[in-house]
Amino acid sequence: VQLQASGGGLVQAGDSLRLSCAASGRPLSSYHMGWLRQAPGKEREFVGSISRSGNSAYYTDSVKGRFTISRDNAKNTVYLRMNSLKPEDTAVYYCAAAGTGVLGQYEYEYWGQGTLVTVSS
Repeated sequence: VQLQASGGGLVQAGDSLRLSCAASGRPLSSYHMGWLRQAPGKEREFVGSISRSGNSAYYTDSVKGRFTISRDNAKNTVYLRMNSLKPEDTAVYYCAAAGTGVLGQYEYEYWGQGTLVTVSS
């Protein structure tokens, strides 16, 4: 499966942004999906994930209540809605697909190219 992330940009603190991850090559419904991010000079970190069906989602503590992952398997797309953005959310955001694993610990096999989100204070 090929993944294409989009939707990043420059926003101000408190703004909202929605990232999209479009899949091609195989049905998105075959995969659990996740979003991860990497800030400048830092290691990549987990943001959140969603099950194949979309019935279950899991988030890292720093984004709980602000970020929401959803998916539209008919459109082969997964989304990351980010509200109340903070400067510390600045990072390159990656979507990833996993065929196996449990919620919150999926084993990601495929990665998108990343989309940059910059939050100014």
